[in-house]
Amino acid sequence: MIYLDLLLGFLQVGCFSFGGAYAAIPLIQDVVRAYGWMDEEMLTYMIAVSESTPGPIMVNMATYVGAAKGGILGAMIATTAVVLPAFIIIILVMVVMKKLLQNTYVKAVLSGLNPCIIGIILATGLWMILKNSGIASGSIDILTTFLIVGIGAIYFGSRKFKKRGISPITLICLSAVVGVIAYGV
Repeated sequence: MIYLDLLLGFLQVGCFSFGGAYAAIPLIQDVVRAYGWMDEEMLTYMIAVSESTPGPIMVNMATYVGAAKGGILGAMIATTAVVLPAFIIIILVMVVMKKLLQNTYVKAVLSGLNPCIIGIILATGLWMILKNSGIASGSIDILTTFLIVGIGAIYFGSRKFKKRGISPITLICLSAVVGVIAYGV
């Protein structure tokens, strides 16, 4: 009977929790209280442990409550029940999206959005460069400007010598090291 209760209780949580994990905590509390699985103190400890361990809070809570009430099988049932509604919704969305992406009008809209997104990213990057270098406020920070130009030269120079250039991860790590050396020392 506990396994059926865990399944139904956490299916309810999975179906009706919107707004992220922190919004799901009151729903989990209500389900746990309704079934009498834990007292307030134990539930508070479970929430603290769920927040401090890797992974989504809602999944961690389901796993911990399921394990406390039904052992390994209870943990598996509660965890599966809490993620099953989202899994089904994503599968349905993917089926609909696959059909939508075949539509010529949808393809045209998505093709039109690409330049817009590139423009938004470029505008944000330029705004950050102008703000951080001091050009926007009228007082230019020479070191920041030099670093921006230097990193840009490394990036575009590497594209000239290598077909693919430097990977974004390498560029981010290089920028972090240069920033720490320039501003941390």
